[in-house]
Amino acid sequence: MKSLFRLALLLILFSSSSLAQEGNAPVFGKGLFNLVGKDSSWAMKIGLRMQFLASTSWLELENDDAFLLEPQSNFLIRRSRLKFDGFAFTPKLEYKIELGLSNRDMSGTSVFTGNTPRFLMDAVVKWNFYENFVLWAGQTKLPGNVERVVSSGNLQLVDRSLLNAQFNIDRDIGFQLRHHIDLTDTFVIREIFAFSQGEGRNVTTGNLGGHQYTGRIELLPFGLFAKKGDYFESDLEREKHPKLMLATSYDYNDNAVRNRSNLGIYMITDDGFHETPIQTLFVDAMFKYRGFSLMAEYASRTADDPIALNSDGTPTGIVVQVGNSVNFQSGYLFKNNWEVAGRYTYVNLDESITGKGPQSQYTLGFSKYFVGHKLKVQTDVNYLDLDDDTGTVLWRLQFDLHF
Repeated sequence: MKSLFRLALLLILFSSSSLAQEGNAPVFGKGLFNLVGKDSSWAMKIGLRMQFLASTSWLELENDDAFLLEPQSNFLIRRSRLKFDGFAFTPKLEYKIELGLSNRDMSGTSVFTGNTPRFLMDAVVKWNFYENFVLWAGQTKLPGNVERVVSSGNLQLVDRSLLNAQFNIDRDIGFQLRHHIDLTDTFVIREIFAFSQGEGRNVTTGNLGGHQYTGRIELLPFGLFAKKGDYFESDLEREKHPKLMLATSYDYNDNAVRNRSNLGIYMITDDGFHETPIQTLFVDAMFKYRGFSLMAEYASRTADDPIALNSDGTPTGIVVQVGNSVNFQSGYLFKNNWEVAGRYTYVNLDESITGKGPQSQYTLGFSKYFVGHKLKVQTDVNYLDLDDDTGTVLWRLQFDLHF
């Protein structure tokens, strides 16, 4: 499998090099190269992106009423991905394939994924079968909180918030039905319903518990954002008129077997899986106007039976991560394409169940966009405040390059 993957990558690089020599390569940020069938019955764009991350953290250590700072540093290829998208047979039948090449993208091998690296991020087809109805089939992101649906390459800060890390519902395998309504020339409503397996991406063992059902509705009272700006952070298009998206998502994972819905630890007991329905609610908003941007999110997770027990009634030590969180993020993009942004996140897990107290994180970041999100440098400073009067300071520097 690895040999075939390497061969495919070499062929792609060779083809892109040949096209570049012929002068047919796309402009920067529009893919390595674009292919169109002679009869225009298919098209493919191939893109490549990477993120290099350098970080240093300082953990507060209490020692005789004085606090000591212990530094730890890390260099990391945070993400490295290869992406294919286009249409087949008709422009109404689109597809997307995305492969994760970094260790962080592939981590998590287990018996549930066939003990193989999780190369595959997305493999989905999108069929516009009637008017404003589009049917998706395959593996892709579920319609959860807006921060998660925004690509990791289109973020305003170095990475997503603690709310997303704790509560997002990520990718799964299944079907999605999407539709939009143009109420007026400016008021748009978008509806999404997803039916999925419920165990997360790249699972090969099939459905272990029940299935997962996700619904989302988005209201855009002032019309569509420029260039789909509600699904990338920062107001890079400098909206000339105020643009707002108000949305809510509800996810029901019937008899889930993982402790964060379709993510997290498998809840294994001495006689099989602990199964419990898990409900996740998101409410979020995105606002942009003349370089100013604001994103707000609320998340909540509940479970019918959050504590996994063995057959004799003793706890396994695995519990559903129930609780709630809020996240506020805002920034301003100057005309020289420098941006300053800030974020506040509060996570409040149910301490009586999870044993974890509340956390607050404060973030201040700066970005320089050379070619929008396709070529940028970002840095931020974070302070994580724990309820035991200790905390962590984190500084990060990241470079993004997208072809």
